[in-house]
Amino acid sequence: MMMQNFEDRLAMLQTEHDALIRMPNSPVYPGNGIFLRYRNPVITAAHTPLDWRYDLNKKTNPYLMERMGINAAFNAGAIKMGDKYCLIVRIEGVDRKSFFAVAESPNGVDNFEFKGLPILLPQTKEEDVNVYDMRLTRHEDGWIYGVFCSERKDKSAPAGDTSSATAAAGIVRTKDLVTWERLPDLKSKSSQQRNVVLHPEFVNGKYLLYTRPQDGFIETGSGGGICAGFSDSMENPEVKDEKIIDPKVYHTIKEVKNGGGAVPIKTSKGWLFIAHGVRNTAAGLRYVIYAFMTSLTDPTKVIASPSGYLIAPEGDERLGDVSNVVFTNGAIADDDGRLLIYYASSDTRMHVAESTVDRMVDYCLNTPTDSLTSRGQVEKRLALIAANRKI
Repeated sequence: MMMQNFEDRLAMLQTEHDALIRMPNSPVYPGNGIFLRYRNPVITAAHTPLDWRYDLNKKTNPYLMERMGINAAFNAGAIKMGDKYCLIVRIEGVDRKSFFAVAESPNGVDNFEFKGLPILLPQTKEEDVNVYDMRLTRHEDGWIYGVFCSERKDKSAPAGDTSSATAAAGIVRTKDLVTWERLPDLKSKSSQQRNVVLHPEFVNGKYLLYTRPQDGFIETGSGGGICAGFSDSMENPEVKDEKIIDPKVYHTIKEVKNGGGAVPIKTSKGWLFIAHGVRNTAAGLRYVIYAFMTSLTDPTKVIASPSGYLIAPEGDERLGDVSNVVFTNGAIADDDGRLLIYYASSDTRMHVAESTVDRMVDYCLNTPTDSLTSRGQVEKRLALIAANRKI
């Protein structure tokens, strides 16, 4: 027979799901000295609970089919709640609709398990068609804010155009990751916004937001990179002016566009940013993760910008719904300095890379900047070789 009976099939599904959840993870040595990858993804579509996908009633589903399948689990925001490492995961159904759900782990690298139910997101007057990529900021005002992309159909699209869309920065807040209050979408002069990140502290009494203005849903157009802007409140969030702090640059890993990633992490030397950059290739857009730092006294002033990428897709990470992509919108810094960078590969699954805050600060401050020419980079490499040969 092609399939087992209902009871045998259910037992098999439960056994495999439990084994996946409890599978230990291990670092891959020797690494590059900056971070260590872990061998297994930390979250996949198969990690979602069975009762989120299957009708478990034998009478209504005698073949135990998936009634509402899950296509991918990726692009998770991250936060520590007590002793639990929590991810707000973007889960995409086979129907292409995304939603958010909370997964937690006791150690941050394995045993992630979804808790509660999928988040039934409160709506604004204009309903979201799709939502994704939430960044979680524990702000000094006492709230945890979730800033995400709210996608809606472009009302100005010509008749028959069923793909044009608009993107806005949706905002919710919570105290416990269970009860969520919806706030108005961010207002700005830009026609569209994606990858907006809220700074965790007040700056001169205002809320600081890092934006990525763009002219279209995909193309940034006149949008020039990661910007900074201020809002008087989050109850009525509005950024009137956006200043580019980290521009996209020709013939770099961020030549097409770049945007915020994880919420900035405060260090003794400055604010650590882990962002994403995009360039064109013959195979399409290539997304990588990079880092830079800004001043403690002025978080909008870049003080360190190492050249090249921090993380790029490797091995199986290259394969998925949107291949050759890594993307981050969440990281957790422990009190002891351990740093976990959560990243998705190819819009399909979640991984973790482990470093420390001190290592990342060293990386940012002491890695050469990009001279923006091949000769300039060779000169820097020759200087490194010469210094090594004097040791």
